[in-house]
Amino acid sequence: MSAGRRERFGMRAVLARAAVLAGAFAAGAVTAHAATIPHLHRIAADLQRSRERILAGREEERRRLRHDLHDGLGPTLASLAMSLDAARITLACEPERTDPLLADVRERLACAVGQVRELAHGLRPPALDDLGLVAAIESYAVGCCKRVEVRCDGPAGELPAAVEVAAYRIVRESLTNIRLHAAESTAVVLIDRAADLHVTVADTGPGLPAANGTARRGGPTRGLDAMREWAAEVGGGCTITSRSGGGTVVAARLPLPAGYHRPAGGRG
Repeated sequence: MSAGRRERFGMRAVLARAAVLAGAFAAGAVTAHAATIPHLHRIAADLQRSRERILAGREEERRRLRHDLHDGLGPTLASLAMSLDAARITLACEPERTDPLLADVRERLACAVGQVRELAHGLRPPALDDLGLVAAIESYAVGCCKRVEVRCDGPAGELPAAVEVAAYRIVRESLTNIRLHAAESTAVVLIDRAADLHVTVADTGPGLPAANGTARRGGPTRGLDAMREWAAEVGGGCTITSRSGGGTVVAARLPLPAGYHRPAGGRG
């Protein structure tokens, strides 16, 4: 066999082996891709369900707010306007009867102011504006268990409103669960602000129901789902786990826009 034929034969053998390897690689890639499809479908389904729960919760809140405004505060204000008209007419005709009418209006107006405050409190916890995130948490934590330590990695500083509310609600729900189900325990609340806001609440109580085999009163799973949804609404995540030595850990990561990142060595 000539040298040229041997070279061509060797080249064909190399190409054949390369084709076999390429086919095997392609088959493996297809198999791997096929194996990931169910996992991706599950992730997509979980994401869709989470979005549906968030949307449903938001619409329920809007419906409640509309009901409170339309069927509660609206008629109250309309009735007050009519009472003021009656008082004005009475003042012109029978001035001596005006004082009782105005006193009634004053009392009902105080009730209307209370309704407005309740609606405002439902939209945003007033403690955040009055005290700030850390102080509001410290105030709520008083008496929830034997001892609660609230620690913050530097001042919380200015936070996006949605992130601040989500952090406060997650911590408040965690502390409420501790008050209801682990009042004899101790707890720590950690707030760490870096690229994201990290919030951790850990206690030394009995742990989650699934971990200790006991049922807790008050339907705790609803509160746990709510904490996850509050974190998801701002693009973050929240995990609730039981520690092997006892106790529950709630850990939430809440993303911060670039404009809210804390400068190195500076305030929040």
